Amino acid sequence: MTQSPVALVVGSSRGLGLELARELLTRGHVVVLAARDPDELDRAAAGLDRGDRVQVRVCDVRVRDDVAQLVRWCEAEVGPVEVAITVAGIIDVGPVEAIGWETYEDALATMTWGPIHVALQVLPAMRARGHGRIGTITSIGGMVAPPHLVPYATAKFGAVGFSDGLAAELTGTGVTATTAVPGLMRTGGHVHARFTGQAQREYAWFAPGGSLPLLSSSSGHAARKIVRAILAGRPFVTVTPLAWVGIRVRGLAPGTTIRLMGLMGRLLPSAPGTETATSHTFDEDGTVPRLTRSSEGGTLQRVIDSRLLDVLTTLGTRAARRNNQQ
Repeated sequence: MTQSPVALVVGSSRGLGLELARELLTRGHVVVLAARDPDELDRAAAGLDRGDRVQVRVCDVRVRDDVAQLVRWCEAEVGPVEVAITVAGIIDVGPVEAIGWETYEDALATMTWGPIHVALQVLPAMRARGHGRIGTITSIGGMVAPPHLVPYATAKFGAVGFSDGLAAELTGTGVTATTAVPGLMRTGGHVHARFTGQAQREYAWFAPGGSLPLLSSSSGHAARKIVRAILAGRPFVTVTPLAWVGIRVRGLAPGTTIRLMGLMGRLLPSAPGTETATSHTFDEDGTVPRLTRSSEGGTLQRVIDSRLLDVLTTLGTRAARRNNQQ
């Protein structure tokens, strides 16, 4: 059992999760990295190079029993979990017509059920000790739903609702829940995002948004701000000015915000074969067609072979190297 405070970060083998782990290490925590991919976890731990202050454990946040075993192991072998942060996420980009049921199921299992699994497993011991910090990393997409990211937004909206409600119920217990709603960040996430429909065109608009400095925050800055808020027990934190503005505009004028998102959506690529369609095409059983073919951003970057796109995503690609995305 360690004397240093223990932080469990689920979804920390790459991206923002890895940055959060770095920040917690600088604050003196022992950090348990948990994620699905054992090879990614090993590379992440080797990159942090903090000896026995970094522990790794394979866990699928979608599976409740996996999370239960992870928390039991942490409490027994590492120490009482003082901080638990769920950041695991997946991004699928494309029009509704090109996205199948399984994409929604995976998004909800990872980004809605995942935070629920982690929070409800660490909560009993935290409440018994009268102290603990639970952080759920959501997204501006969980407050303002953008077009061509509907499964992602659906799952993140669920995570926001859960985390906000949990924070209210925990008032006065010594345990806090923080809803983190970052805006666009340079984590290198475009490399592992999945694109469908007119995949190359989808990638061409999405990747620069998470790379350009005027639109996005550095992942290090985001991690510092989020960790400070979680450790301080704040119920809500956002990162970028654009996210702050978006949340407030959505709250004051929800109809106008949705219409603006609709106008933006009309500028985005349509699904193949639906350029002139005015309604969905359905399968015989009444369901939306299940088009499952998609490509990861890293593959598309090489296929597109555009010097301009390479320049626009320079900072994002640099972040991908730093954050174990490549």
